Amino acid sequence: MSIEVHPIRGIPEVGPGDDLAALIVDGLDVSQIALTDRDVVVVTHKVVSKAEGRIEQVSDDREYRELAEREARSILRRRGDLLITQTEHGFICANAGVDRSNVADGWAVLLPVDPDRSAHRIRLRIERAMSVSIAVVVTDTFGRPWRRGLVDVAIGVSGLPAILDLRGEPDAQGRTMNVTEIAIVDEIAAAADLVMGKADAIPAAVVRGLDLTGNGRATDLVRPQEEDMFR
Repeated sequence: MSIEVHPIRGIPEVGPGDDLAALIVDGLDVSQIALTDRDVVVVTHKVVSKAEGRIEQVSDDREYRELAEREARSILRRRGDLLITQTEHGFICANAGVDRSNVADGWAVLLPVDPDRSAHRIRLRIERAMSVSIAVVVTDTFGRPWRRGLVDVAIGVSGLPAILDLRGEPDAQGRTMNVTEIAIVDEIAAAADLVMGKADAIPAAVVRGLDLTGNGRATDLVRPQEEDMFR
């Protein structure tokens, strides 16, 4: 099996009320990408949130911190201006996902209210427009407790399993795997980010070559608190 990752170029600045699915379809045309069945369209949450009106004005750092606290279900840690929070979705991330990058000065972007639903809505619109059967993954950038650096992960998914559960399957040596669960949508998100980048104004990509279908949700990836060694 081989995987291809293609950036979707030509998507303009997105604003509240814009038809993001239509803009992605137009970008596919500009990029000369003809979707095929089982392609995965990966899109950053920034443009999803902007299209859904999940942006707010913040005049200074104090208002930004207040907005992050408001968006958090709970605050787990504080270090200076940094908050480690749990969002209403259950995600553990910095500042409740509230971000001031890639947005006009004086504004902040919030996470979508329901990223799985957002992914599903975009998927259905693209499928109808292009007569294909695809999946959609909505991404954000998270830190990781065991490693330095940031990586894109899935916060919304439609048309894919979120996790490949290999428990009970044999490994290459025939041993039974007892704990192996692959966060496949996070791997897809990270792969797509390689062609999108943080400063290239490319908010979407197509990942091709996967033979996966399913009805997972990104919230399936949230570790139950009783399994969380960091809380």
